[in-house]
Amino acid sequence: MSATEPHSGSEHDADGFVDFVRAYTKTWVHALAAAALTAFGTLTVVNRWFAALALAAYLVPLVVLYARWRRTGGELGMGPGAADQSASRSVAQSMDDQQPQSQEDEPAAVSASVNENVSDAATAPDTDETASDSTPHEPAVDAGTAPDEEQSTADVPRSRPDRDVEWTTADAPTEAPLSDVAITDAGHSYAVGDGGVVLASSNAGDWRTVLEDGPAAAGNDLAGVAATDDGDAVWIAGDSGTVARIDTATDRHTDYTAPTGITDNWLGIAVGGDAGTETILLSNGSGELLCGRYRRDPTGTDNATSGPGELAWDEPLTPGSGSSLSGVDLADDAMGYCCDTNNGVFETTDGGTSFSRIGLDDAAGTFTDIVAATPASPSPVPVLVSADDGVVHRYDGATWTPERVTDTAVTGLAVGGERLLACTDDGAVFERQLNSTEFSSATGIADSLRAVAVGPPRAVAVGSDGAIVERQH
Repeated sequence: MSATEPHSGSEHDADGFVDFVRAYTKTWVHALAAAALTAFGTLTVVNRWFAALALAAYLVPLVVLYARWRRTGGELGMGPGAADQSASRSVAQSMDDQQPQSQEDEPAAVSASVNENVSDAATAPDTDETASDSTPHEPAVDAGTAPDEEQSTADVPRSRPDRDVEWTTADAPTEAPLSDVAITDAGHSYAVGDGGVVLASSNAGDWRTVLEDGPAAAGNDLAGVAATDDGDAVWIAGDSGTVARIDTATDRHTDYTAPTGITDNWLGIAVGGDAGTETILLSNGSGELLCGRYRRDPTGTDNATSGPGELAWDEPLTPGSGSSLSGVDLADDAMGYCCDTNNGVFETTDGGTSFSRIGLDDAAGTFTDIVAATPASPSPVPVLVSADDGVVHRYDGATWTPERVTDTAVTGLAVGGERLLACTDDGAVFERQLNSTEFSSATGIADSLRAVAVGPPRAVAVGSDGAIVERQH
């Protein structure tokens, strides 16, 4: 039997091959094979064995698809079905797996590589029927929520998207970067930022300007805002010694800038106690704390209309080594905490008269904020410190436990009741119950967030370009 007459249907087969070639040259597989032929052919100037790769890249698809043509009775089958995807993956794999051999390699190495790919491609059609029955892949775990290998893995939470957490963007009356926010139990929200701007809101989305350029219209940037326990007053602090008290019923303020003559830039402020009996802590970049005590005036009122109350300041003290204080918080008028950029955490139980160090020795990141739950929360009072490596450290009165939240900097923390919130510099907010280890997350809700607060009616986070995002409970 001659090579041109393998069986009685030789004439039909010859015509079929011509038809196949005509159809094949119109497919994307042929275009890809031709491109590979050209690319590998060009590389023969580097290594002559690229010629073998070029021939394999062009001939393997031709052989595989012609076999299919014969088996399916003239159907090339280049649609988007599972069988065609399997064949195209086999062809692509046969080309991707080819690695150029050095000039010292033996020809047998190239020959074996080509033969192996021809074998893989030739068996591709056999997997077509099982492609649609393959088991779906498990969803990949977000790398940002994986436990830090350098941190303890005990109680390390994993964040998860929570479709029930819906944050909305408020129409802020400023484009100035906002640095801090506070929410009172009565639902009043205050935010402060660059240029001395102070914003307030009593209803979700309804923000108004209280101060456009700070106390005395000085225009100094504001870094912190904190409310009294009853929410009747808020205090603000910032650059050049700026300090002021705002009555939440009237939005009128009293200027207390440069307490005891200090004009340093205040980086943070904390307030504990009810209006009229509040304790104030101010922190600066030199690691100093200034403690003040505000007392109701003799008339029995302390709003701006009747005049200011009496405010007394202690001498400044330095709890740590002098490193910049990055966070300060008061759980009430006696118990408070602060942290610095040298990873020191300090506690006061006498309203800021003295502080003692309570940690932290083995943290990898630099601390960014600190928050303490109120004494009404489960005892002992949980203390939480955030860091720029995405870890939040929890203190239970005896032991520090690291909890990885994300892989970017956690810039702000807030505790309200049994809820903990953390915001990040890439515009995300993470939330969980205090006694839980699993965070829900809302990501991409702002370009960058600097602070977050939570109260009975809602939660609010603020950040760059006047960003205000909030959600109702």
